Amino acid sequence: MLTRLSFALIWKTALLLAIGAGGGWSALHLGLPLPWMIGGLSVSAALVLMPWRLPVLDGYSFPMGLRTLFVTLIGVMIGTQVTPDLLSLAGKLPLTMGFLFVFVLVAHAGNFAIFQWLGGYDRATAFYAGTPGGLMESIMMGEASGADIRALTTQQFLRIIVVITVLPLGLSLWLGEAVGSASGAVLPGGDVPVSLPSLALIVITGGLGLGLGRLVKLPAAQLTGPLLLAGGATVTGLVDLHLPVWLIAAAQLVIGVSLGLRFKGVTGRMLRNSLGLAVVSVVYMLAVGAAMAWVLTQLTGIAFLHLLISFAPGGVAEMSIVALSLAANPALVSLHHVARILMTVVEMSLLGRWLRP
Repeated sequence: MLTRLSFALIWKTALLLAIGAGGGWSALHLGLPLPWMIGGLSVSAALVLMPWRLPVLDGYSFPMGLRTLFVTLIGVMIGTQVTPDLLSLAGKLPLTMGFLFVFVLVAHAGNFAIFQWLGGYDRATAFYAGTPGGLMESIMMGEASGADIRALTTQQFLRIIVVITVLPLGLSLWLGEAVGSASGAVLPGGDVPVSLPSLALIVITGGLGLGLGRLVKLPAAQLTGPLLLAGGATVTGLVDLHLPVWLIAAAQLVIGVSLGLRFKGVTGRMLRNSLGLAVVSVVYMLAVGAAMAWVLTQLTGIAFLHLLISFAPGGVAEMSIVALSLAANPALVSLHHVARILMTVVEMSLLGRWLRP
């Protein structure tokens, strides 16, 4: 039986998602890339940043279980895109991973300078706010080192939000036309009608992958577990999964609304200062990533767009959706983002020792 608390959580979440869907619908008709994610994010952020408090937000926290569910489905989506073509890139991966490690070091060093000198943050806050990944790990290590957790958390979430907003829009402006889902592109098989048994198989695959990922302690297990399981099943021909467009849109919406609600409790002044720093930081990291992607394109022949998205410092789930929407190689992109987070966690664990009290 539903308790009064759980019923309130359900109807509030449904209402916020419905409002976010209105923003997504508007973004779709404006021709924006990732419309459901950007639209849902914008509307939910506007709700929590209003000068007056909305009753629906009193004591509300977005259910992370729902977000995890859709992240597992994103993992399945990406796994269905694993093809023998990805395996043919195995010989080039050591080079791209080497460049990625250099990217982590250069991006973190530049961000440290931006947040300390331009933002005026203390050394610990600037160090952990500037990591190009590992959001939760940076918050935990930053707290142990005496960093300003509110500023650190705000900068880390803004890093992800600015990347997933600026990158698709920037690509649209650079190419002079809409890209990915905004141009009407869909994944192979995405426009094929999906039966209830197929949908059930998708959910089961996601659940099994999540369980296996957590069992063997994979990084970002909610995404990588389903990805590996669905990828293995797809490559071997055991199953032929096609995920509908509406499911990808729903995943965008849930991720976008949950991100926008992260601004709850942030003051307007703090947001303005943090947002300006985040834009400078993200533009710097994207410029470094673009330079490395261009060099790697010359050396490996991998498409520049795929490498650029692989080096963009957003969250794993968020960047995987960007890759899916922009018709990049989602499996290649996800692999590099998981590696980026692992490299960042190791790097800040080693270098962060000099900041500990």
